[in-house]
Amino acid sequence: MALKPELLFVENLPGASITANTHNMAYWLWQAPQCANPQHVVLCVHGLTRQGRDFDALASSLAMFCTVVCTDVVGRGRSDWLAEPTQYAVPTYGADHVALIAQLFSKHGATSLDWVGTSMGGLIGMAVASLASGALALPIRKLVLNDVGPSLNFEGLARIGDYVGKSLQFETIEDAANAMWAASQGFGPHTTAQWLALSKPMLRHKEDGFVLHYDPAIGQAFQALGQPGARELVGQGEIVLWAAYDAISAPTLLLRGAQSDLLSQETALAMTERGPKATLVQFSGVGHAPTLIAADQQQAVRTFLIDHA
Repeated sequence: MALKPELLFVENLPGASITANTHNMAYWLWQAPQCANPQHVVLCVHGLTRQGRDFDALASSLAMFCTVVCTDVVGRGRSDWLAEPTQYAVPTYGADHVALIAQLFSKHGATSLDWVGTSMGGLIGMAVASLASGALALPIRKLVLNDVGPSLNFEGLARIGDYVGKSLQFETIEDAANAMWAASQGFGPHTTAQWLALSKPMLRHKEDGFVLHYDPAIGQAFQALGQPGARELVGQGEIVLWAAYDAISAPTLLLRGAQSDLLSQETALAMTERGPKATLVQFSGVGHAPTLIAADQQQAVRTFLIDHA
């Protein structure tokens, strides 16, 4: 029987949801009965409009070696939606994951923690990994950044802003999968079965069809990208992100789609020369962002986190 994850929550986090004065963040726990080292946790955090089931293939491949935890960042998947859209930001996400790390330590007995972050999940990982060691119940032992860095191409951000937060409705799962594929060519080649598996958790069923899983308000910040001075604001944010990156001490693996429109080759190379001096692995035929489904992508992560533990 194929391994299935258990849905759990970090509860009563600061920041009101649309139904309560606090919010809950969902996470998917992958733990195989014959796991070689269940106290070693790999925490996987998804991109802006995605959710934790994006990592099903990677989690399945790692679960015999370690426990895998995949979060639904607040506003996505099974997590609560926030009452105040301006709180959909890295400080909120980082604080939620610091609380999760404490729960992994106290409730699940974790003694070793690695972080795999795709796009936004990597930005959250950079913020958390840059914290002083005493701020975390467990320090981040190793960090994997998937097609993200302190400097992001403005045009790539604008492309994301073009589609995030739009209210879309679909009659069938297949219709939704086709529409998402049209906006996700950068993910690289996938079989029909692989793409359907990625697409189904992206949807919520309604009486008259399907809608995307996330709160449309998560895209509010991207609306400012079309305003005067937006490039300057992005540049100011990069100064903060580079400072966070330079403060990271954990060994770091940087994955990049060779055709990425978000993470430039120049930035990727700079990340190998400063801060944690990341090891760079690039994948041809892929843009933003590798889905960690292809065998070579999974092997890169496994080699870094497990084989070279």
